[in-house]
Amino acid sequence: MNPKPIKVMDVLRDRELQLGPRFDDANPYKNFKLTRDSDGIAWLLFDRADASANTLSADVLEEFDGILAQLEIQRPAGLVVRSAKPSGFIAGADINMFKGAADPRAIETMIARGHGVIDRLEALRIPTVAVIHGFCLGGGLEVALACKMRIAIDNARFGFPEVMLGLHPGLGGTVRFTELVSPLEAMPMMLTGRTIDARKARSLGLVDTVTQERHVEAAVRDAIFGKLKRAKRSPRVAILNAGPVRGLLASRMRTEAAKAAAKENYPAPYALIDLWEKHRGDRAAMLKAEIASFATLMVTPTAQNLIRVFFLREQMKALAGKDNKVERVHVIGAGAMGGDIAAWCARQGLHVTLADMKAEPIGGAIKRAAELFGKILRKKIDVRDALDRLMPDLTGEGVRNADLIIEAVPEKLDLKQKVYAGLEPRMKPGAILATNTSSIPLQELRTTLASPQRLVGLHFFNPVSRLQLVEVVSHDGVDPQILAAAQAFVGAIDRLPLPVKSSPGFLVNRALTPYMLEAMVMLDEKVDKTVIDAAAEKFGLPMGPIELADQVGLDICLAVGDMLRSKLDPSLPPAPEWLKQKVAKGELGRKTGKGFYVWKDGKAEKMPKPGGVTPPQAEMIDRLVLPMSNVCVACLREGIVDNADVVDGAMIFGTGYAPFRGGPLNYARTRGVNNVVTTLRSLATKFGPRFNPDAGWSNFS
Repeated sequence: MNPKPIKVMDVLRDRELQLGPRFDDANPYKNFKLTRDSDGIAWLLFDRADASANTLSADVLEEFDGILAQLEIQRPAGLVVRSAKPSGFIAGADINMFKGAADPRAIETMIARGHGVIDRLEALRIPTVAVIHGFCLGGGLEVALACKMRIAIDNARFGFPEVMLGLHPGLGGTVRFTELVSPLEAMPMMLTGRTIDARKARSLGLVDTVTQERHVEAAVRDAIFGKLKRAKRSPRVAILNAGPVRGLLASRMRTEAAKAAAKENYPAPYALIDLWEKHRGDRAAMLKAEIASFATLMVTPTAQNLIRVFFLREQMKALAGKDNKVERVHVIGAGAMGGDIAAWCARQGLHVTLADMKAEPIGGAIKRAAELFGKILRKKIDVRDALDRLMPDLTGEGVRNADLIIEAVPEKLDLKQKVYAGLEPRMKPGAILATNTSSIPLQELRTTLASPQRLVGLHFFNPVSRLQLVEVVSHDGVDPQILAAAQAFVGAIDRLPLPVKSSPGFLVNRALTPYMLEAMVMLDEKVDKTVIDAAAEKFGLPMGPIELADQVGLDICLAVGDMLRSKLDPSLPPAPEWLKQKVAKGELGRKTGKGFYVWKDGKAEKMPKPGGVTPPQAEMIDRLVLPMSNVCVACLREGIVDNADVVDGAMIFGTGYAPFRGGPLNYARTRGVNNVVTTLRSLATKFGPRFNPDAGWSNFS
């Protein structure tokens, strides 16, 4: 959960009532507020102009440098650095600076200037204290590390998310963090981007004390005047940073990094390990090398595509708007999807009732919810409160008070329409009726409704707690206000809405179906399933099509494939008879414990093939991934979606499509549209018309 914001400006105003002389009553700074209290302590508040969060841009750092130069001369009793923003301390660098970067020398120059500012802060010959609330990330944490002491408000969170952008820390963090905190803790944080809370930061020695807002001034005075009991650096830090030990640890880190991502796809973790291992104890050399390494990474396709993905997420967040009016949700169907949708809504603070024809599925859904809450919520009281918001509802009484009803019953038109007939008369005026259908056009679902204008599609993806996308499906009779309210709801539960027009498979399932069906064809060709999955994983997809089919459910894959073939594309290969037999036997994949793989504890058991796995060929990868790009172009041409960038975002956030490639359309653009079209034609000649390039390629660039 996001830390609760504090009213920092109120605190500042309260403080100013008792301030003594100030450095400048007029406050000449654009992005800062500088004051001095009666004890001679300077309070420097980051308050970036025209932004809800503090980020480090070139002009912010330049102004910061000027203030530090002033403080070097005036020498106050001490310096307190904190934020005036309720959202937190500093969220990191302004990523706009790096968008489209192509010249590593220009990046080196820019980062070197930033290093100079942070070094200047570190070198101040007065006590310096960072007071941290909310998020303290990336460059913000590097600012805090340059201060001599750190005080955390109990809602603070710390981390280095640069790896998510294909980078590593670039303002001295690789050096200062591993000097202060054990490399066994510091390096994994930088390598994975995970964050920690204030208590964990205190236990690691990252912060000296954790306090509440009302005690900040007392803690600051203790720090400035030498009364604060400082965190002691563990002797293990020096031992683990020693040369011989670094080599051993670095080797282990590379092994762990390789399990998560290949070096050719995600070079940043490996560059960070190399940086830390090579410069053993030579601080100045490592700081200099950090600049060069950061600049080299910045201009790689991986970093530029991941930066693009960052902005795609922001673009899709904006589609939601902010006017959410849904407070009570009723979910019908407590299966894998319905139960997990209900749990996620409850976790996000909504009151949820969960209905099913039998008690057993509801009980299973509540159990899964408790397990989920236990993993993602830090406090037991938060787990309890979330479970209290999730109410079993065998009689379906929750319909009457719900602002939104989500139907998540099996993919059968007559069953869904039967459900609607029972609940529509009990819905309150203005309530939204949403279906989680993955493929059935809303034009068919709405035919029996008295008020079809309030029907929308809200298509979540499995697993709900991890995949951020929700397709918001419209039809030609939907009320625009209902549609806008549905998109606002998606944003309110921390998900990314993708507006799509109703058509078979919408966008994501339509794009995934040829991917998985082609894998079935390859199985018919006697290609081993592990080779097929390895081909997709080599391209950078999070899992292969065989494992994905098991994850989704073979019954659902079969139904969606049949539907798309009959309604949209007869050139799609028919489902093999042996797949139908597996479904008939109840071997449906993960949900039954057996499909193509045997599943235990939610993971597929992949037995190594005797003699090893044959490396996948380039043609196999093209057969799997190029049809996805082809379908995305078709959906653009047909007006199912209207924005190529959002299509890429949808495929990344809804399927895990290799983020470092920037999405299926960006991949096609990077590879070259002519190359993609030529390859598709060649595949069509060899394997059949399902590979024919869509007409939309002629207008795509």
